[in-house]
Amino acid sequence: GKDRIIFATKEDHETPSSAELVADDPDDPYEEQGLILPNGDINWNCPCLGGMASGPCGEQFKSAFSCFHYSTEEIKGSDCVDQFRAMQECMQKYPDLYPQEDENEEKEKLSKDLEATPMEASAAKEERGSS
Repeated sequence: GKDRIIFATKEDHETPSSAELVADDPDDPYEEQGLILPNGDINWNCPCLGGMASGPCGEQFKSAFSCFHYSTEEIKGSDCVDQFRAMQECMQKYPDLYPQEDENEEKEKLSKDLEATPMEASAAKEERGSS
């Protein structure tokens, strides 16, 4: 039925292949080019986005990411707060699709960061004092 068996002879393997390789077209919008296409546009089909550009919050993600990508502010993306807020609000409506980091883990990370900061600052003071 669905399978087809083809036997290759020794002679079949001795003749060079007639397969032709086609050069990649850099303007092919369906070709995986990475996150940024050669013309500077965002490649929404890039697997690196993990499907964020589709789904129930895809439009909010595209809006926020586009704003950040094209931002010319001194602090890049500082003009995109509203778009990121809309994206976050959307994602919170779908916790199964967009799992949030556990609040306890967040608090632990924050407290570890705060604990590390004073130690680093005091170490820097000691270094300055000893020179």
